[in-house]
Amino acid sequence: MSELTDGTGGRRFDARVWAPAAERVALHRVRAGAAERVELTRHGEWWVAIGALEARDRYGFLLDDDEHPLPDPRSRRQPDGVHGLSALDDPADADWLDDNWHGRQLAGGVIYELHIGTYSPEGTFDGAIARLDHLVELGVDFVELLPVNGFNGERNWGYDGVAWFAVHEAYGGPAGYRRFVDACHTRGLAVIQDVVHNHLGPSGNYLPRFGPYLHAHSANTWGDSVNLGNLEVRRFVLDNVAMWFEDFHVDGLRLDAVHALIDDSPTHILQAMAEETDARSTHLGRPLTLIAESDMNDPRLILPREAGGYGLTAQWSDDHHHAIHAAVTGEADGYYADFATADALPKTSTKGFFHDGSFSSFRERAHGFPIPPEVPMWRLVTFTQDHDQIGNRAAGDRISQSLDERELAVAAVLNLTSPFTPMLFMGEEWGATTPWQFFTSHPEPELGRATAEGRLEEFVKMGWDESVVPDPQDPQTFERSKLQWHEVDESRHARLLALHRTLIRLRRELPELTDPRFEHTLAAGEGDDGLAVFRLDRGAGIQSPLGGIVSVCAAIREEASFEVGAEAALELSTTPDATLVDGVLTLPARSAAVVRVRAARAV
Repeated sequence: MSELTDGTGGRRFDARVWAPAAERVALHRVRAGAAERVELTRHGEWWVAIGALEARDRYGFLLDDDEHPLPDPRSRRQPDGVHGLSALDDPADADWLDDNWHGRQLAGGVIYELHIGTYSPEGTFDGAIARLDHLVELGVDFVELLPVNGFNGERNWGYDGVAWFAVHEAYGGPAGYRRFVDACHTRGLAVIQDVVHNHLGPSGNYLPRFGPYLHAHSANTWGDSVNLGNLEVRRFVLDNVAMWFEDFHVDGLRLDAVHALIDDSPTHILQAMAEETDARSTHLGRPLTLIAESDMNDPRLILPREAGGYGLTAQWSDDHHHAIHAAVTGEADGYYADFATADALPKTSTKGFFHDGSFSSFRERAHGFPIPPEVPMWRLVTFTQDHDQIGNRAAGDRISQSLDERELAVAAVLNLTSPFTPMLFMGEEWGATTPWQFFTSHPEPELGRATAEGRLEEFVKMGWDESVVPDPQDPQTFERSKLQWHEVDESRHARLLALHRTLIRLRRELPELTDPRFEHTLAAGEGDDGLAVFRLDRGAGIQSPLGGIVSVCAAIREEASFEVGAEAALELSTTPDATLVDGVLTLPARSAAVVRVRAARAV
């Protein structure tokens, strides 16, 4: 929508919509309670009515002979849900307080992933704002929100969105979202928004009524693929990318499941997104981040465009998650089978990917490509828990429901001292006992039933007892997934929280822990049946006698001793029973430590 000003100073907006196949398009406008019809004029494949809307209007579009108004494909607000009339949201009306915010580079940072609906008791942006000081004290740098665009119903993970340009009203709408971003920035926290451009949800998707937004004969796991070969559809996607940066001041986007962005254009949509983001960064004067969720193990995503890559900022490494998870839990089923060995975590810690062309037994084929050693290690985002790895388990159980405090502490050390960009999932920092289960609230009974039955069937086929699989439509499934904040002050949880704070502080104090160079990283593991003992060495001292070295030592399943040298100093231990005598660190089983082996020497 473009803005006009009339002679009395009132503000009016153009109504514009892309509808290439329509023979007639009209605007259905509701102003001061009265409905009106305004005919639009064709301009090529677009239809326009100049100055047809005012700020408080509700509106929709009437296509050809259909008298049912459809929401605007680029709607900025859906006050009555995704099936209702659209409303305007003018970014110029926002009163931002973040003028002194100059952004945050991803390098050296720690990400915190959260879901607005379950992070606070209120389940809103304002409820989350009230808990932001907790994140400041924790020490994280980025808050990553699960999708917040418009979806049908009240409760959802967010991946069923259909109104890409609107913010879910139950969370607080666009005004609440701006308050949240503002509150983050005034506290020194950057915001990453998870966005979904690979499919649309099952209810409220009217885009195909307007134009060829979807592939007629191409589908992915979640539905029809987006028609990225169409120039207007590509512009739709790229304008959405720009909107989050320009109108909502976010600092980065996490791009969901990029393998499902099917595009054979000369310039892949991911490269186009990166180019768009770089242009916005230059214009806005602050760093902007694009992170790809990908299990393809393809470094092309993060290689510079001048080196033949797409030029994204970072990508996820599921392999590193799998290696840590298999090590600390002992799980060896499904895709964890390849990682239940002593060499999996050492390889992911030094190469980034475990499968870099090797055979994947889960996929039954060779998988992945090696990462060039020139790539900075912070370009991989890693974690021990996230919304998918928890929520896509049958019961949605966190590792805190199967590991004790000592084992959770080891997992925290392995995650937050990794050579990559670590991410925490909400509540992980105190070992939250609440599950994170798959929940929906589809108003259509048949859709809700199909969702519940399909999920149950999937897990029963994998051998799960159907009694442990929660009904996603049951409101209690959502309620169970909400964090219980009283846990933070309880002894076990308080100790884990203190450990996480200390680990994040050490990432800032010990430059070796954030050294971005692959050649400054060594790792080794031992164990006959999975990883029992692990050591990670980091720092320039690996190559130079003048450089410093920091060692991360973990006795995961058995007592272990590590030769760390006479100069070594113990920076952190998860147990009071650790000893450092004559250059030998000894750890009891289920414990870990961080040791400064050698400080950097001045030249």
